[in-house]
Amino acid sequence: MNLVGNHYEIRHEQGFDVFVLRNQQVELSVVPELGARIISLKDLRTGREWLWHPPGKRKLFRNHAGDDFAHSPLVGIDECLPTIAPCAWQGRTLPDHGEVWSAAWAVDEQAWDTGILQTHTQLSISPLRLERSIELSEREIRLDYCLINHGPNEESYLWAMHPLLQLQPGDELDLPGCTRALLNGANWIDALGSAIPQGKCQKLFARPVKQGWAAVHNPGRGDRLQFEWDAAQNDTLGLWLTRGGWNGLDHFALEPANGEPDELAEAAKHRRCGTVKPNEPVTWRVSLRVGK
Repeated sequence: MNLVGNHYEIRHEQGFDVFVLRNQQVELSVVPELGARIISLKDLRTGREWLWHPPGKRKLFRNHAGDDFAHSPLVGIDECLPTIAPCAWQGRTLPDHGEVWSAAWAVDEQAWDTGILQTHTQLSISPLRLERSIELSEREIRLDYCLINHGPNEESYLWAMHPLLQLQPGDELDLPGCTRALLNGANWIDALGSAIPQGKCQKLFARPVKQGWAAVHNPGRGDRLQFEWDAAQNDTLGLWLTRGGWNGLDHFALEPANGEPDELAEAAKHRRCGTVKPNEPVTWRVSLRVGK
């Protein structure tokens, strides 16, 4: 199908429906049944696949609520809500990387008929519903979120976009100076890994960020992937790098988020997370910009 230069179609891979949005510049692939995971993000002009998966062929399979995230497909971009690290909160046992990455999300067929991928899921433990729509406009991918609280009380939550990125030689991290100053001089952010010895991993947080953007770019190849968001809504940037230190794997994650640390119980105690009142939805947007 075609809508103002965009093509959208459903492909099939390993038993799953893969929803594909594409134009002359960008191709994006999403599997709603697998946590609405974005499994591919390609710059069609340079041929670069930005999203990482474990070595070998990409493997897609279902998980169940409460599974260890390390035993997931580990492909591309997940959503983490209402926690990132497992914790106990208000009598609830919240699982690793939250509740939504392991759930099947429903697709709004009417929105899909217009070239917008709108999906939603009801959390199985927390009284929350997360909606996300994805729209492709030239080289920009707009992700719009809506979080709804169906419970009787105000709810605290942590949200983070969780993109596992595939690095190439010569990649550099581009950050606003004020964000870089919050990272306490960590030297690996200037070399994306060469300063962390093989077999190690590290996660850093920059908070509160004043400018909502961060990018990976490669001056030699001409590649760039920029994340943009409203820092007044989501004031945290997480940076994760593993060089074999986590399950023997090598990847990088650049995570816009609404708080820290990764345990909701700890973040809520220090008021470093979001809150959503009953029947008063919270909305936010993240844009991914591919290329210069």
